[in-house]
Amino acid sequence: MPNTPTFVLVHGAFANSFSFAPLQAELALRGHRSLAIDLPGHGFAATFPAAYQAPQDLDALATTPGGIKGVTLAENAAHLVGVLERVKRNGPAIVVAHSRGGITATAAGNARPDLIDRLVYVSAWCPVDLDVNDYYAEPEMAGVDAAGLARALAGDPAALGLIRTNFRTADPEALAAFRQAFAADLTDDEFRTFLNTFQPDENLDAGSSADRAQAATWGRIPRSYVRLADDVSMPPAMQDRLIREADALTPGNPFDVHTVPGGHLRWLVHPEPAADVLAGLAAG
Repeated sequence: MPNTPTFVLVHGAFANSFSFAPLQAELALRGHRSLAIDLPGHGFAATFPAAYQAPQDLDALATTPGGIKGVTLAENAAHLVGVLERVKRNGPAIVVAHSRGGITATAAGNARPDLIDRLVYVSAWCPVDLDVNDYYAEPEMAGVDAAGLARALAGDPAALGLIRTNFRTADPEALAAFRQAFAADLTDDEFRTFLNTFQPDENLDAGSSADRAQAATWGRIPRSYVRLADDVSMPPAMQDRLIREADALTPGNPFDVHTVPGGHLRWLVHPEPAADVLAGLAAG
């Protein structure tokens, strides 16, 4: 069916295609096809050091090389573009990006707007006025507990050439920080299950000013923003700022905005409200 859209799902930091399984099930039950991708160095291409297993060897974990070292945003965007070139043979493509995946989706939209029929950001980064790393110093992010999350960092990112996080830590303060930032509205079992789908390594490159949304290309693509009303790691105030900046960049093509309840990960564990929104977008 050539006019049937495919949802192309782009994961965030430390995540992979596996986290989209409940959402894909809901979309399938509504009659929609979807494809969850793994960005370079993610999924079965990820590095899981032996030192990450129990009992953990924290010294070795801090120094073991990781395969995602040196992976760039340009490589992530090129991978997504390659997927979209194949998806477009079968009909429209709707790119759905979560969290850090929004950086990749934005870069792909800058490069090949012809391949994307709609961009959907779910509490995702859409850099317009600043580089992504610079947004973290803005007032909207002041309440994010960066120090708490940093408790689980393993090794020196500059030396490793990547960001490594020990999601299998037993440190109660680090686990509490993870829970507060990403999953305060999940059960203990749901939280631990999701934590075990994360991979320890993420690439360093979050892009530069050249990767911000560009009006002439990215700005031509119809776009939607799904706000997560109770997100702590990407507060609604920052989500709203990104929406405002993008709308100011292309006032003739503003975001179509939706809001669903829950924190940063709840929509992936309990995907029904987000699946309803996406199904409505596919119906036009």
